Amino acid sequence: MFENKKIVLIVTGGIAAYKAAIFARLLMKAGATVRVVMTANALEFVTEKTFAVLTKQPVLTDLFNPAQSTQVGHVEIADWADYMMVVPATANIISKIAQGIGDDVASTVLLARHTPLLVAPAMNANMYNNPAVQRNLQQLRQDQVLILEPAYGMLAEGYAGLGRLPEPDELLAQAELKLRQIQGTSLEGQHYLVTAGGTREYLDPVRYIGNRSSGKMGYAIAQALTEAGAKVTLISTVNLKVPVGTEVISVQSALEMQAEIDKLFPQSDGLVMAAAVADFRTAEVATQKIKKNQNQGLDLQLTQNPDLVATFGAKKQNQKVIAFAAETNDLIEHAQTKLQKKHADLLVANDVSRTDRGFGVDQNQVTILEPGQPNETLPLLSKIETARLIVQRIIKLSVGEN
Repeated sequence: MFENKKIVLIVTGGIAAYKAAIFARLLMKAGATVRVVMTANALEFVTEKTFAVLTKQPVLTDLFNPAQSTQVGHVEIADWADYMMVVPATANIISKIAQGIGDDVASTVLLARHTPLLVAPAMNANMYNNPAVQRNLQQLRQDQVLILEPAYGMLAEGYAGLGRLPEPDELLAQAELKLRQIQGTSLEGQHYLVTAGGTREYLDPVRYIGNRSSGKMGYAIAQALTEAGAKVTLISTVNLKVPVGTEVISVQSALEMQAEIDKLFPQSDGLVMAAAVADFRTAEVATQKIKKNQNQGLDLQLTQNPDLVATFGAKKQNQKVIAFAAETNDLIEHAQTKLQKKHADLLVANDVSRTDRGFGVDQNQVTILEPGQPNETLPLLSKIETARLIVQRIIKLSVGEN
């Protein structure tokens, strides 16, 4: 995505400016040439020399300093760029972009741009939610500016809220997806179904057979698909924070999940089965709580649940079916067998025997399998980072890339 690209990185005066230095290095690692523009307030947080050393390029901080440019500096650097990015973007620079104000080096460069612009808002939660800031962000969206969404987390003021600048690697993943969207290599206009959580197969009104799946991976997939432009329906057994714009259908059991997918699958473009569906359910659910008998066990008659991936893998026409395989041993061997038997277009395999990844935690490490392609093992990442990389593979499937 960024190989041989020329990127102007505009750094403004927020406490998160230090992350822009790491972000610049990630862009360079991805193959880009980076030139930095800094506001006067940004220089209060990070030095000009930091970026000059990291990027091996001169840094533009002053419109009228001939030592920084022998040409019309703001126009020359704008003409040079393939992409512009504002990281972090304060409320001040967002308002200037929205209103077309050019009163310093950064805002003047932005006025001279004629290339795609990505903006990463970062500020206190109360500032971010201010109606004026939200109006300005809406204006940017109408002007085709790509917004890299802020994260919820601990802010500089010592409390949590929405407005935190995402970590640099997450910013890079968001930027890649947003640029794919405008380049026509996104999921814009497509409808994806995503399942999440572990199913509950009830024995009686209070007890059930279940598993340790938290549903976090499914919700991350839903968020990444939404970022990529897809309409997403999340069929979930758990109640987590719902990605903006995502429709949620609540279910409990495997049969309920199957019924909801049945309704929507024919009109969808794809299904991501991230839920941990129980293999078995009781043949009959007791209508009253089962009472224990002293010194006696409990005999259960179990029946097999339908294999939802195999079911919809067999039904698909133009849809893409993405499966997940949670294993505790022989990960790749079992995953390869499932990929073939279930007619999946992609299969994401993860080892749930580990306590630092998979079920119930915020990190994951997966291997992606695709028929006719070499396996791709991702590093240990946050679940949203993992989800964004999975969605990149889904995008490639949708546009027919190998």
